[in-house]
Parts: sequence; C-alpha cells; structure tokens
Amino acid sequence: MTSTRRDFVFQVGTVIAAATVGCQKKETMPSGPTNPAPESKSPPATAGELPQRQLGKTGVRVSALGLGGFHMGQGGSDEDGVRLVRTAVDEGITFIDNCWDYNNGNSETRAGKALADGYRDRVYLMTKLDGRTKASALAQLEQSLKRMNTDRIDLVQIHEVIYPNDPDRCFAAGGCVEALVEAQKAGKLRHIGFTGHKDPDIHLAMLAAAKKHGFRFDAVQMPLNVLDAHYRSFEKKVLPELVKDDIAVLGMKSCGAGDVLKSGVVTPEECIRYALSLPTSVVISGMENLELLRKNLKIAREFKPLSETERTELLARTEPKSRTGEFEPFKTTQKYDGTARNPHWLEEARL
Repeated sequence: MTSTRRDFVFQVGTVIAAATVGCQKKETMPSGPTNPAPESKSPPATAGELPQRQLGKTGVRVSALGLGGFHMGQGGSDEDGVRLVRTAVDEGITFIDNCWDYNNGNSETRAGKALADGYRDRVYLMTKLDGRTKASALAQLEQSLKRMNTDRIDLVQIHEVIYPNDPDRCFAAGGCVEALVEAQKAGKLRHIGFTGHKDPDIHLAMLAAAKKHGFRFDAVQMPLNVLDAHYRSFEKKVLPELVKDDIAVLGMKSCGAGDVLKSGVVTPEECIRYALSLPTSVVISGMENLELLRKNLKIAREFKPLSETERTELLARTEPKSRTGEFEPFKTTQKYDGTARNPHWLEEARL
C-alpha cells in the first residue's frame, strides 16, 4: 500500500499551483458529496461560489473551507449549534470536522442533530479518536457513530499525535491502526488519517512508520499558518511529503484560535488567505457563530492565491513575532493538549 516515491522539489510557485490540481479517478460514494473528481485540473469556482478542492487520492472533492468541530459544541443552545451547521452546509461547506472528546461529546451530538433531515448526505463527515489501543479506539468509534447518528464516518483520524512514542503505539499489534483498518473493512469508516499540532518531526515519524508497515494514510491534519513558516514548521517539513505522496492536507489553526492574531502583525483575512494559498485540500476553521461563519465564507469565496511578492512581504512582516513560538502555544505549551490533561483517553472510552 506504500506510495511510489518521486523526486520532489518544494518551491512556492509549485506549492500554490498544486492547491487546485487534482488528477485522481472518481471513487464511488454511497453517501456524502457526490461531485465528480476531475481528471486533470479542478475548475475555478464561479464568482461567489465556495471553491472546492481534491481530497488527496480519495477521489473526493470538498469545500476549501471546513467547519471546525470544537467551536460548534461551545456556547449557546443545541438549536444554535444545529443552525450553525446547517447554515454552513446550505452556504456550500461540505467538510465537517469533529472529535470524540470535543466538549465532552457535545460537538458530535450537535453534529448528529444538525445532519438529520438529509443533511448527512450533503457532507464529508470527519471525526477523531484518542484511543491508542485497538479496544479503546473501537469503543470510541462506536460512541461517535451513535452521537452523530450515522452508520459510517467518511474520515476517522488518530487525534493528537503529539508524543514521540505515538508512531510505535499506533502501529503496534493491538494498536489503534489495527482498529481503524478493521472498522474500515466493516464499512464503519471510509478513510483514515491522523492529526497533531506539536512537532513536525513526530508527523514525519508517523508517516515513516506507516510506510514501514505497508500502510498509507488518506489525510493528515496539522497547523498551517503564517507564523508556522518560521518556527518548528509543518509547512516546510511535512507539507512537501504529503504533496509528494498525494495525501490530503488538512490545514488547521490558520488563526490559532486567536493566538496568531495576538501577534498584532497579521489580520484574520491574511491568515486564512495564507493557508488557502498552500496546497491544502481544506482549511478547517473554528466558527462558533453565524457572524464569524459569514465573514470566513466571504474570504473563501473571494479567495485569490497570494502572489510571490505578497507572500514574501507577509513572511517578512511576521518573522520577528515567530522566532520563539510565543504565538503558537499549541507547539510550545500544553494549552491544547487534551490527552495530557486526560491521559485515560488514550486507553479508555470514558470521557
């Protein structure tokens, strides 16, 4: 199952061009978005439409902007959460993010309510699991299926791959990869990926472990923002490997839950445009209310890739604020490390 390796030179122009290129054959999709995968190049979005991009080798196309799962479960009522999700889908967002542990399961519960009445068939649904053992991963998956009221999740990802021993644990006999492959064969999930926000070297180790075991991930999620380019950079280390092997790139933390904006040298629009200008399949954004949803939709609909001059200027402006990782605390602190605060999530299906 390993991908054929090719010589690869990572240049800005190539990276930006790759963001809209797809050359995969169409996969039959019993549910979820049914738009055909292009044979060569994804057509540009019509003015006012939300752009769509190829999801790696899956044969699926998804909206370039995805709805973050954590924020949909915060604040307001369940009705507010349902309204947020359904408005996002009605406005063209087809990629829905989530996680087994988000808001003690409330994010998945809200998604399940929102995706009733035919909405489930209009989206590509993703969630994440913390379990590193086969038993805990399978148990968490069953809970996610029940909460989201679906018999199949389109993409299930190993969450928070942030520890140096994660690759060995995940691929060990009786580990979570074994669980996900078994669930995939049973039809409970379609695609498999992993996420992490701590260190690009751990991502590289996870990809190396996959190749060692003859396994190929369909998607990888990681921080991609204008500050990341300068410090412990996923863009520089991991992104070229994913592009080379045609693994779907899921960008997150384009604004770092506001932490990147605290640098005072970049705007939300610049953050999202920067991430969209990379070869991301989707940029997942936390949008907890309709006002923020509509602002981000406007940015995505009006998106034009950064020119080389614009990119150079933006990187030069942000570099002084990037040197220590102060404004990327997901890399330098445990602020976003859910499994550090709840280590039992790695081995149990108990919130």
